Amino acid sequence: MQVIRDLAALRAATAGLRAGGRRLALVPTMGALHRGHLELVAEARRHAEAVAVSIFVNPLQFGPNEDLARYPRDEAGDLEKLRGAGCDLVWMPGVETMYPPGAATVIEVGGPSEGFEGAARPSHFRGVATVCTKLFQQTGADTAVFGEKDWQQLQVVRRVVSDLDMPIGIVGYPTVREEDGLAFSSRNARLSPGERALAPVLAREMREAIAAMAGGAVPGPALEAAILRLRAAGFAPDYLALVEPGTLRPWPEDTPGQARLLAAARLGDVRLLDNMPAGLPG
Repeated sequence: MQVIRDLAALRAATAGLRAGGRRLALVPTMGALHRGHLELVAEARRHAEAVAVSIFVNPLQFGPNEDLARYPRDEAGDLEKLRGAGCDLVWMPGVETMYPPGAATVIEVGGPSEGFEGAARPSHFRGVATVCTKLFQQTGADTAVFGEKDWQQLQVVRRVVSDLDMPIGIVGYPTVREEDGLAFSSRNARLSPGERALAPVLAREMREAIAAMAGGAVPGPALEAAILRLRAAGFAPDYLALVEPGTLRPWPEDTPGQARLLAAARLGDVRLLDNMPAGLPG
């Protein structure tokens, strides 16, 4: 497994990996890897002969009052996990490599970036779009694999790739969960033992709301009831919203079909995100 921190060396290494028409798949990460990330690596292997993983804690996607300094980092542990997963290349640039002095270009995206995380974190998706564009350009990957756990991020990346005619396929992989239903996230490590025991309630309330709506309950009241139960359990919900999967526009009332339920809620000082498909009856 090659570990590369220099852009010129990266380009030489990826050219070698893609020699002879071999395909290269990229898994972009911010490190602190868990089982969900390793499943993304396995999925990437199903789409290409060579797999690269990037590890870069991207300062552009953190707001001034967010947790950049506290974001978990475990370089040695991450590299050990990736070796075990059969990764071919790890791209670990420094901030000065990604954003050299004088860099003045960012990617602004509307559409699916508006609302939800885009409203709560105004500069977040600018940072996501910019860093992903750079990673795609730097590696020349044929495919990139993202977890569906960050559903809005996945739709933003797809929109950027489509709008800018980038020659890369974007693959979404279903959310990987703990046995108790909690979606894997690097930030879960910051939950206290009591908070960790409570955290699966978010997914449980989402499943119950989806079941109620599938049974004919009106979406608005069903989601409002779930929000009240989350508050009573100790969460501070930011939103629980039923949306069109690709655009993230509000799901039209009284419309059957496959919607997406998005959720964000604070538990202590950790902000939990989740989403699930929601089939609505005709």
